[in-house]
Amino acid sequence: MAANRSQGSYYTLSLAAFTVLCAGIYEWSGGLGKLLVVAGAVGLLGSLFAMKGIKPLEGKAALKSSPFAMKMAGAACSLLGWLITLFGMHLTASTGGRIVLALVGIGVSLFGITVVLPAAFNKNAIWKT
Repeated sequence: MAANRSQGSYYTLSLAAFTVLCAGIYEWSGGLGKLLVVAGAVGLLGSLFAMKGIKPLEGKAALKSSPFAMKMAGAACSLLGWLITLFGMHLTASTGGRIVLALVGIGVSLFGITVVLPAAFNKNAIWKT
C-alpha cells in the first residue's frame, strides 16, 4: 500500500485515527465519546495533511491519464449492478426470482469491474507508447 516508510506511518495513523473516530461516534453520549471524536478527527486531519505534504516527493506517475468517460461508464455499470441486486429484492416475493435478479446484478457489476474499467485504464497505458 505504501511505497516508503513515511507513507506507511501516515497511512497507519489514518487507520488508527479513523478507528478512534468511529469508537467516539459509537460512544457519543458520554464524555469519553466526545473526546474520542475530537482525537480521531485531529488524527485523521493530521495524517491527511502529512500525506499531502509528502505527495510531491513521490515523483512522476507511471500511467498517463485515461479517458474520463470510460472510467465513468465502468463505475456506472458497477453501480447499476448493485442497484439491480438491491432493488430486485423488492420486485418479487419468490426466492427464485430474487436469486436470478441478484445474479444478474452481480454479473452486471462484474462486467463493469472486469471488462469496462480495465479497458479504460489500458487505453493509454505506458507500455503502449
